[in-house]
Amino acid sequence: MTPEDILSHPANVLSQTQREFYFAHGYLKAEGVVPPEMLAALRRATAELLEESRGVRASNARYDLGPDHSAAAPRPRRIRAAVDQHPAYWAFAASRLIADVVADVVGPDVKFHSSKVNFKWPGGAEEVKWHQDIPAWPHTNYSPVTIGIYLEDVSAAEGPLAMIPGSHEGELFDHQDAAGNWTGYISPEDLKRVPLETADEMDGPAGTLVLLNCRTVHGSRPAMADRPRPMMLNVYSSADAFMLGAPPTPTSHTGEIIRGKPARWSHNDPRPCRIPPDWSKVGYVSIYAAQKREQAAQA
Repeated sequence: MTPEDILSHPANVLSQTQREFYFAHGYLKAEGVVPPEMLAALRRATAELLEESRGVRASNARYDLGPDHSAAAPRPRRIRAAVDQHPAYWAFAASRLIADVVADVVGPDVKFHSSKVNFKWPGGAEEVKWHQDIPAWPHTNYSPVTIGIYLEDVSAAEGPLAMIPGSHEGELFDHQDAAGNWTGYISPEDLKRVPLETADEMDGPAGTLVLLNCRTVHGSRPAMADRPRPMMLNVYSSADAFMLGAPPTPTSHTGEIIRGKPARWSHNDPRPCRIPPDWSKVGYVSIYAAQKREQAAQA
């Protein structure tokens, strides 16, 4: 569906002004949407998994661990395929509320793609370089949207997500080096064509939703606060968007229609997207591992 088609449908949760902002800028921050009890359930699930990670010594299908992770001071960088790791995560991701939020920006028929919980820990280790999401998991169109939720209050000190307004309508950058190895970020040379001075940082209280179009250039500074920044990120698309290749981190719900009905036709955007490595063969851990060129994330 085109933005015009989507906007012709009545809004469910977001206002029409918010929807128009999303399509014009490629992102949106929405506060006060998630009820306190939903946020509390996500926090409890995250605390349980964080406690469990104390007994994990190496990254696995469940956790991507930071280099300073230990039983005494657990520091997972990511809970992988999060909706498969705790029922509260899937209850949130597939809830009517979130499905309706997604429908406001992709259309009435909504497909689930992937899920993770990212952490930023004190000390500035988890900088995320400027990148776009869709090069890691191309689809037949550019409807995919990430719905992020801050599980704690996020100020500038916690390294919030930062977006480049309007970049979703601009260039789609290569995220591989000359040898075809996956880097997961836009090269310094290509970044010269990105107006980084316009970056918009998405701070906000716990429960804030951040909507991010798959083409939007974004990143985040290192966290300099004395407390962690956990953020759940779920990816969805319109039902008429189909994956081109294996997803980096599939879940048991990947490809599931959570609202509306399956598509009978594929919507194919004419703008090209480079095909990434075959993740089913080379493996993928997290953007942190990829950007630091750790072995498991190499093409």
